[in-house]
Amino acid sequence: MAILDSIRSWLQRESAPFREVHHEPTRTSEESARARGEELKVGGKALLIKVDAEFRLFVISAERKLDSGAIRSHFGAKKTRFASPEELLDLTGLVPGCVPPFGAPILPFPLYADTSVFESQRIAFNAGSLTDSIILGIDDYRRLANPEVFTFSAASQA
Repeated sequence: MAILDSIRSWLQRESAPFREVHHEPTRTSEESARARGEELKVGGKALLIKVDAEFRLFVISAERKLDSGAIRSHFGAKKTRFASPEELLDLTGLVPGCVPPFGAPILPFPLYADTSVFESQRIAFNAGSLTDSIILGIDDYRRLANPEVFTFSAASQA
C-alpha cells in the first residue's frame, strides 16, 4: 500500500483530481478494465524493461502490444527484455500487474510513454496493488509524469 499512498499524496499535493477504485484482484489488462468500468484503451500498462544494461519504465495503452524493435531502434540498443518477476519485486517491491505508470518520485526509473497513451482523455492504472486502481486525466498525467513520448507499440491481434 506504500506505493498507493505515495501516488495518492502526490496527486493531492499537485491538485490533480483523480478517481480511486477498489476492486477484486486483477491479473490482466482486460480484467482491470472491467473492474474499473473503463474501456481497455484507457488502461496504462507499465512495463519494466531492461534496455541493454539499464532498466527503464515504458507505458503503453492496454489495448496495444509492445514493439521492442522500436525501443531498440530509439536507444540504439542491442537487447531488450522484460524484468523477471523476481527482478520486478527486488527493484520495486511490486508484482506483475500492479506497476503504476510513473518514474520519479514514485519509481526510480527513466519513464517513456507511447503515443497511444495520449489518445484517450484519461489514463487508468493499477496503483501498486492488484486491487486498487486510479483514473487520472491525461493532461495531469502528462504534466506530473513528464515522460519522454515516442511510438513503441503496435496494434494487438485481438
